[in-house]
Amino acid sequence: MNAARTARSAARVILLGGFEPFHGERRNPSLDVARALDGEVIGGLAVHALQLPVVYGRAGRRVASAIARFQPAAVLGLGQAGGRPVITLERIAINLADAPRRDNSGALAADKPVIRGGPDAYFARLPLRAIERALAHRRIPAALSLSAGSFICNSVMYAALHQLRRRPAVPCGFIHLPYDTRQALRHLREPSMPLEMMIEAVRTAIEIIGAHQKG
Repeated sequence: MNAARTARSAARVILLGGFEPFHGERRNPSLDVARALDGEVIGGLAVHALQLPVVYGRAGRRVASAIARFQPAAVLGLGQAGGRPVITLERIAINLADAPRRDNSGALAADKPVIRGGPDAYFARLPLRAIERALAHRRIPAALSLSAGSFICNSVMYAALHQLRRRPAVPCGFIHLPYDTRQALRHLREPSMPLEMMIEAVRTAIEIIGAHQKG
C-alpha cells in the first residue's frame, strides 16, 4: 500500500456534496469541484464526493443516507448560485422549500417544509469567519451569506444538519459557487469565476475545517 493510500485509509471522512446540472446548464461547478477533490486528504480529512440530484426530497434523502452510511467527521455541501460575483458561505438553512423554478423532475414547491416537524432553522456549524479570512488572504473573492435560500441547496443543508442533530460536534455547512467561466458564453452579463479558483477555495475551506477540529 503506497503512502497516499495509507493516508486516505487513516483519515476521517468529509462528505463533499455537489449537484448535477440544472435549468438547462451542461455542467454544474459544484459537482466539478467535488469530483476534482474526491480522494484528496486535506487537513486530515479524506474527501468523499457525493453527487446530488436537483430534485426536492430526493436530494435531502441522499445526503442523509450518506451521513448514516459513512458517519463522516464533517459535511460540506456545494451548490451553484448563478449571478453571484463571489463565493458565498451560508449561515442558515431554513425549514422551507419554496421556489418559482421547477426542479429536474419538473416539480414545483411552495410553502412546504423540508422536514415535517423539524425546527424552523439550523445554523451552519463551520468556522465561517476563519474560512472567509483564509480566502481573502489567498485573494479569492468570498463573503458571508445569511441564508441558503429556499431551493434545493437549502434543503440539502437543512437535511444534513437535521441528520446530524444528535452529533453536535460534527462540522456541517454549505458554500455557494458562482458560474464557472465556461458557462459565461450562456450568461454574458453575469459574473463568473475560473473553476481552478473555486477548487482552491473549497480546498482552503476544508483545510480550515480540519484545523479547527484538531484545535
